[in-house]
Amino acid sequence: MSDNVRDVLRRYAFMVYAPTALFSFGEGAILPLLPILAADDHRDPLAALVAGCLVLGQLVGNLPGGWLAARAGERITMIVGGSLAIVASAGIAFLPGVLWLAISTFVLGIAAAGFGLARHAFMTTRVPFEFRARALALVGGTFRFGMFAGPFAGAGLVLLTGDGHAGAWVMGLCMVAVTLLVALGPDPETKVAPLPTSTRIDVATAAAEDTGEAVTGAISVPRGPQRVGLFETIWQHRGVLARLGVAAGALSAVRGARLIVLPLVGVAIGLDAAAVSMLVGISGGIEFALFYASGQVMDRFGRLWSALPPMIIMGIAFLALAVTQVLDSAQLWYAALAVVLGVGNGVSSGVLMTLGADTAPQDRAAQYLGAWRTITDAGGASVPLIVSGVTAAFGLAIATGAIGVIGLAGAVGFLVWLPRYIPNARR
Repeated sequence: MSDNVRDVLRRYAFMVYAPTALFSFGEGAILPLLPILAADDHRDPLAALVAGCLVLGQLVGNLPGGWLAARAGERITMIVGGSLAIVASAGIAFLPGVLWLAISTFVLGIAAAGFGLARHAFMTTRVPFEFRARALALVGGTFRFGMFAGPFAGAGLVLLTGDGHAGAWVMGLCMVAVTLLVALGPDPETKVAPLPTSTRIDVATAAAEDTGEAVTGAISVPRGPQRVGLFETIWQHRGVLARLGVAAGALSAVRGARLIVLPLVGVAIGLDAAAVSMLVGISGGIEFALFYASGQVMDRFGRLWSALPPMIIMGIAFLALAVTQVLDSAQLWYAALAVVLGVGNGVSSGVLMTLGADTAPQDRAAQYLGAWRTITDAGGASVPLIVSGVTAAFGLAIATGAIGVIGLAGAVGFLVWLPRYIPNARR
């Protein structure tokens, strides 16, 4: 790791990485408990919707989060996100009934969207292109660590107290710590100056003069403040959002499908819950182990190599998983393909944040990233609907194969559009 990279990562340790780890640790402490808390009142028709309220909150929160970050700054947005998460944890801990649980989970989703967007926008405008991917991959890695370790803390406190709501206390304490760390710590927006506009890429300018040729260098944008609104920014960048953004949404869908499809297929081929859980855990462990390698690949060889190969790998793996369900050796294939999916997820770690940062207009990055993250979150949110709908109509094998087709279609999108919008996408 070069001195420049070390300096950047060290500089952002308490500004970005520590708050990210705390926030994800607190979120991870409560997420596995939400279905259990909802199941306490299984007669309530809202019980089945509680887990989905988090994703819905994230979808709703991205655009307002982008607006707030553009107007008030990333630090204020992170403080607001942490404060909303404190409110959500109090609601989960103290307010009775599934309705309040659903509302609190929805608020947590809004808080997570605002917090994540502010962090993303800050890194976008301050980390140089040449090692941006490694910096953002480390953000993804700290998030994964928190989501991995948080459930253990929540489960431990539940065992000690016998109260399923105890995980909310862990989350509340983490969110208080996050908010205080951001509010009382050094202001990153004054400590680290934004990058010069001459080093930035404005995709709106590229799209306005789109001749069909690949973008091969930085494009200068006018200097000086520009008060461009949220929806105007989205309209100006509709080309990249509708093309590269949709491919990124497909990647989000395929990555999210691992946690839904693998358990369903495991049960269908006769594995018990312990075996399925172990294999899914191994797949997740491989993903976590590869997160920084993904950033190194992107910075050294180009963004395409952390987007295209993983999409092909995961697309083929899901197609193979669909075909091998009926074989006598289905369980061996299942174990091998779970590992392959973990590798694909790991090699693509951080690529969605990096592509969003690379294509964002840096004088209005927050507004653009609000739209970008809405598209990618929508891709992940669509997976339960796709899997459940196709399974009900045609069976689990066809649903698994459909995810594979989405992966290969997304790979084509990356191959066509990524070199056009990002310089040095393949080196």
